[in-house]
Amino acid sequence: MSYQLKPKTPAGKIFVNATESLTESLRDRAQAADQSSTVAATSFDDLKTAGINGAFVPEDCGGFGLTSIHDWIVGMSRLGRGDGSVALATNMHLAVSRGLSSGRAAAQSSGNDSLAKAIEAQLEQIVTGNMTICATATEPGTDNLHPLTQATPVNDGWRIDGLKLFVTGSPIASHIAMNLRVKAPDEKPDSISSVMMPMTTKGIEPQNDWNAMGMKGSGSQSIRFNNVVVPKTAVNPVGPWGHWNTGMLMNRNLANLPLLGVFLGIAEHAYELAIEAALATKKEGKPRQADLPGIQHMIAEIEITLASTQSIVGRMGEITDDFLEEFQQKKIPIERAHELLKDHQSMKWVVNRNAIEIVNRAMDVVGGSGFMDNNPLSRLYRDVRAGPFMQPYSPTEARDYIGKVALGIYPSK
Repeated sequence: MSYQLKPKTPAGKIFVNATESLTESLRDRAQAADQSSTVAATSFDDLKTAGINGAFVPEDCGGFGLTSIHDWIVGMSRLGRGDGSVALATNMHLAVSRGLSSGRAAAQSSGNDSLAKAIEAQLEQIVTGNMTICATATEPGTDNLHPLTQATPVNDGWRIDGLKLFVTGSPIASHIAMNLRVKAPDEKPDSISSVMMPMTTKGIEPQNDWNAMGMKGSGSQSIRFNNVVVPKTAVNPVGPWGHWNTGMLMNRNLANLPLLGVFLGIAEHAYELAIEAALATKKEGKPRQADLPGIQHMIAEIEITLASTQSIVGRMGEITDDFLEEFQQKKIPIERAHELLKDHQSMKWVVNRNAIEIVNRAMDVVGGSGFMDNNPLSRLYRDVRAGPFMQPYSPTEARDYIGKVALGIYPSK
């Protein structure tokens, strides 16, 4: 694969090498997890041992010190080659841990030593493997800008009630991070706030209801929050409820962009399986599939589609790193944040469609054996279909958003 993505930074190389070291062991466990719709807990233990969970933790706290979004995407593509379900859950954890590392840096810059030390304690827990974070922004009947899970002030902090869906990785997580709706008094606008709390907090009720077509090993169950009480300091403001702000836009950009690396990795694995099947030795007197013009044409089509997919993924990673470098010490205008999300959504559209098409063509090359449950291609075929559902935006919404921003019409909600 001549267009294969490669890390660009020293920390990125460490991260990607760590993810590549687990490819075969992840694959070995993926099939059983898929068949039983359970999380491959040993795979997540291996991620901790390899240091992957602490990729974004600064080096002085024991982590890799990863900062490049491009290299994050590359690492996710490697995990996607191994097990898409594990990769999805890992991306959620890394997104939150990256935010913690950024929060620690901001606290240090502002001289808030007590906050910086509190975050350092969490980062150290991540490095030691004692903190694994799941995250969710999905709820029934609403979208990311309008969370309905509500935080209500009480004497000793906040009471949280509601239901979250697709809480990926929650069966093995120690903590959960999510957005909330905070009702404002006196007819003032409601706001969105964030919270992270231990999964052992009283009133957190996992529903054990994950039963999907694909990503069956991701543990993306629903979780109900029933009179969950957290301290006042646990709930932090994000912005107005129902409206975009720069923080929300950047969160959606940076947390969701590397998910596309997962689906690229699934497509890359499918291509490997197609090549392997085409080159397999046949019974005496029968030509290999690789010697048939029809198969050669199919492989060429996959190669071309994969090259274009790898190219757009790599370029979007570079664009995002350049963007963050440009605004490292400056406030990000909301228009620029929208433009970055527009580019992200254009890339998402291409990657989701191409990844599905690559796996579909690989299925054609492999033939009927790929349709059987014991063939890994069957799992890839189902897993890759999850890509378009990832927010933001779904295929029914993306073109509207991309077109508006391209025309200089920046949505407020």
